[in-house]
Amino acid sequence: DGLLQGSLGKSDKYNDPVISLVRERIPISLFYGVISMILIYGICIPLGIVKAIKHRTWLDNVSSIAVFSGYAVPGYVLGSFLLVFLGARLDLFPLSGFVSENFSELPLGAKIFDLFHHAVMPLACYLVGSFAFMTFMMKNNLMDNLAADYVRTATAKGVPYSSAVFRHAFRNSIIPIATTVGQNVTLIVGGSFLIEGIFDINGFGLLQYSAILEKDEPVVLGVLTISATLMLLGNVISDLCVAFVDPRIRFG
Repeated sequence: DGLLQGSLGKSDKYNDPVISLVRERIPISLFYGVISMILIYGICIPLGIVKAIKHRTWLDNVSSIAVFSGYAVPGYVLGSFLLVFLGARLDLFPLSGFVSENFSELPLGAKIFDLFHHAVMPLACYLVGSFAFMTFMMKNNLMDNLAADYVRTATAKGVPYSSAVFRHAFRNSIIPIATTVGQNVTLIVGGSFLIEGIFDINGFGLLQYSAILEKDEPVVLGVLTISATLMLLGNVISDLCVAFVDPRIRFG
């Protein structure tokens, strides 16, 4: 009944409305999720294009080694390493938290710096596992399309190679990438309780984890409801992205 009335109940541990707890945590995970997605797609798509064009060159080989090396390291392992060396030993970045304790007292410029200063190490952990999949997906899709008959026909008719790549092959290669956007929204916004736990970030993922451990049933049910909603939203976003990049798809 509470859910139908827009209420997710009260937390057994915090004695606060579940929706209030979610409202506090979601923006934190959303911050990391949005920036992670911008960096993942903004770096992996151009890198995949370069690797496809420069296939089997030194650039392709070196970047493959770097990408797969990052893929082999779990995010929480990288997080522990960064905390010890860059945080504790070199004191380059804060060890924990989303922002500093005196964040509200800082001027605007210092607030922005403080926010991103705290975000560097967690973002590195979020990104490291996604680079290989997205980069090689882009590369393989583009290579398949570059080998297709319509691209060879275009170049045979005198179309410049760059135009054949970006005006023809790229548009078809980006379609499978667009289908992953919604899935990544669901996964990244949902947060990673391991990464959030390592860096003591009170995000949505850590809320899920702590609620399960403490058997806080109202929070667990609320989190499941929000997660299901995110999944549905992710599917809608994927469909919209595919329709945007593929002009053959239209909504009736």
